Amino acid sequence: MKTSSIVILAAALSFSTAAFAQSVGEKTGVNSALGIAPKTADFVKEAAMSDMTEIAASKLGQERGNAAEKTFSAKMIEDHTKTSEQLKALVKSANIEAEKPAALDSSHQSKIDKLRDAKPEDFSSDFNSMQVSAHKDAVSLFERYAKGGDNEKLKEFCKDTPRLEASPRYG
Repeated sequence: MKTSSIVILAAALSFSTAAFAQSVGEKTGVNSALGIAPKTADFVKEAAMSDMTEIAASKLGQERGNAAEKTFSAKMIEDHTKTSEQLKALVKSANIEAEKPAALDSSHQSKIDKLRDAKPEDFSSDFNSMQVSAHKDAVSLFERYAKGGDNEKLKEFCKDTPRLEASPRYG
């Protein structure tokens, strides 16, 4: 399929999904691949899901990780709890119509389950890989919304939320 056909298909799908809780473009990763800003409701859902996933993974890191991973995990829990609370307060104060998920969706839960079930000798590698991947996804989400989102307060939140320039590292 030609690139232009993919772009047209992605655009058509995103316009035809108003009834869905999350746009197809964001759910499938098409928006990320094309650098398209998520819709406000998608941003709120994905940012909240990212925080919840990072917190759950970091709790496992505190239980099963080495000393450096435990220290890193404590910082991740602190940071993601803070951004989660800030996002919740912003959504409420700005009267943003978006649903903040109460639990992980099946995709994110399966990542946590895989990490939880990792063999002891594989845990560090799996944990590191998951952290790097989650970090890249979160940075992409925040940068795309900061550049092209439609809510100014959320765009400022994205610009003001600290993100490491490099992938997470331990020790």
